[in-house]
Amino acid sequence: MPTDDELLELAERVGSKARTAKITIGTAESCTGGLVAHLVTEVPGSSAYFRGSLVTYADQVKVDLADVPEATLAAHGAVSAQVAVAMAEGARSRLGADVVVAITGIAGPDGGSDDKPVGLTYIAVADDRGHDVQKHVWDQDRAGNKRLSAAAALTLVIDRLASRAP
Repeated sequence: MPTDDELLELAERVGSKARTAKITIGTAESCTGGLVAHLVTEVPGSSAYFRGSLVTYADQVKVDLADVPEATLAAHGAVSAQVAVAMAEGARSRLGADVVVAITGIAGPDGGSDDKPVGLTYIAVADDRGHDVQKHVWDQDRAGNKRLSAAAALTLVIDRLASRAP
């Protein structure tokens, strides 16, 4: 389980890489409820690279604010790779950010099923070169699942920014 200090260190690494690359970032969050944006903005000077966040907890908000197609939600469900990617791409356009990370999952303790258990989380990152998506199944309580998702999202952004380096 990542500690507060470890989460902040990841956010600082995001900021350092974003500043160096002159890249803006944003988030689209569902199950993390804005935790990733909170961590990013804990870093002094984050206004130089952080464009903002969409907290799209409800499905209709995913459609209305992050431009997730209703057909994608209907076909795959809110907790899916397809919706995570659509959230990242939609939020990138809406926020005018260079790189956006999106998180959708089932934090728990309720809401899981045999097909989609508690802890199932999809994290996607999108930029002008396309997108990457990861699937995780965490085994912690609600708070732990959110923290692990936030750490994975920040790490995915770090990796994406590192891959952009000349």
